[in-house]
Amino acid sequence: MQATMERLSQLIRARYPVVSLVTHEEGRALRGLDRLSEREGLAVYTWRATDGLAGPNGMIADTVSITCALAHLSTIPEPGLFVLLDPHPWLADDIAVRRLRDLADLVGSRGQAVILVGCESAVPACLEKAVTILDLPLPDRAEVGKVLAALVKAEGIEVPGDRFWRFVDGSLGLTDQEIKRLFVRIVMSGDGFSEADLGSLVEEKSQAIRRSRFLEFWNTAERDDIVGGMDALKLWLGQREMGFTADARSFGLPQPKGLFLLGVQGCGKSLMAKSVASMWKIPLLRLDVAAVFQAHGREDESLRATIRIAERLAPVVLWIDELEKGFLSMADSGGGQSFSTFLTWMQEKVAPVFVVATANDVQVLPPELLRKGRFDEIFFVDLPDPHERLEILEIHMAARQRDPHAYDLTQIVEETERFSGAELEQLIVSGMYTAFAEERPLAFEDLLEAAQETVPLAVTMDDHIKSLREWARPRARRASTDRRRIDFFQDWDEVE
Repeated sequence: MQATMERLSQLIRARYPVVSLVTHEEGRALRGLDRLSEREGLAVYTWRATDGLAGPNGMIADTVSITCALAHLSTIPEPGLFVLLDPHPWLADDIAVRRLRDLADLVGSRGQAVILVGCESAVPACLEKAVTILDLPLPDRAEVGKVLAALVKAEGIEVPGDRFWRFVDGSLGLTDQEIKRLFVRIVMSGDGFSEADLGSLVEEKSQAIRRSRFLEFWNTAERDDIVGGMDALKLWLGQREMGFTADARSFGLPQPKGLFLLGVQGCGKSLMAKSVASMWKIPLLRLDVAAVFQAHGREDESLRATIRIAERLAPVVLWIDELEKGFLSMADSGGGQSFSTFLTWMQEKVAPVFVVATANDVQVLPPELLRKGRFDEIFFVDLPDPHERLEILEIHMAARQRDPHAYDLTQIVEETERFSGAELEQLIVSGMYTAFAEERPLAFEDLLEAAQETVPLAVTMDDHIKSLREWARPRARRASTDRRRIDFFQDWDEVE
């Protein structure tokens, strides 16, 4: 928070008239403003819709109305901070907006500034050029460490150093009050910040996610080895697993930004997106980008709030599934500003938020989204080759407590040319239903029959898949190793 208050002090000295301080932590913001005003020698006037305007000498009569409060503030000559708490609902009034515009013209030359404190940054269009937006960051590592150190000292609890900092790091992304409530709850449990108490951190963060309309917390119980194929992509991800560490910074590496997965439906793009978080052992959030762009005039604010939550929980994987649907929604709703906000954040974000976006149709996406700098790499996920089909079949057989080696899966592979991973899974399910209905064990013939009766989606979408491949060939890396050359030399060796 100190850096934000220093930035605010600079803005005031530079005569910026109105600053919107966006935060859910009103009390923490007010404490920071009090320290700033004391250091700079500024009087503080604070307006609440419930009580009216309060100054250094107490409450000021007849200022409950925001228009009356603004009129009174315009008469104050000495340097000061005019803090308006949650003013945004009241700025729908034309007179209030006019009063604030008039006040904005006066405060700079007087050494004053208007500070709007609230959970959102939306202001009337006529005030946009006069308002500077600052996001108040959540407590950093040093602040959380002070809170925890004071608590364990007061309670007489001994916490080993490594575990102490695990609790501190696990609490990052929560508000000051959420952290304090969580720590008190752990103290009341009587375990004294044990290893078992670390699970409370995940629970508290998942609660924070549930309060968002556009983010969903996903359980990453899946392991990366249940994703069949895509060996080139897995290798690429493995090389970047330690990319958020201090050692990577010391080596001169930037933080990984994100990954774009383009490809055929049902070939494991979403499963791989979920698997990244499991591989890297960090939380996974799913963003409903279509819902963000359908926020009916509040797209930009909704997106900014969603980004703040994701950054609160960093390091984190932010999964954006079927990205093209979001931009189709944006086109329908005219959310151009939110698109610009999204692009800027993707380019300039410093928080360790690794974005994994998937799409089935790249043609509708704007080209500026896919240029280098937004994502680290673009991978094309094609239909699985014979080696990958065998691996996928073995994974799904084992997942259903069947021994893959008890069935001639190589013959199934030959019968499933152009099948997607999802279709391979479903043929196993179909064969099992047949066997279950006839009250007998699963037989190889059940799988073979299911494979022969299935018409893969790739057959009916042949033109679309060809178009995707043509687009991806010069623009994207293959998620799987091209084994055609390998197979050729293996076959040639057999001939010799």
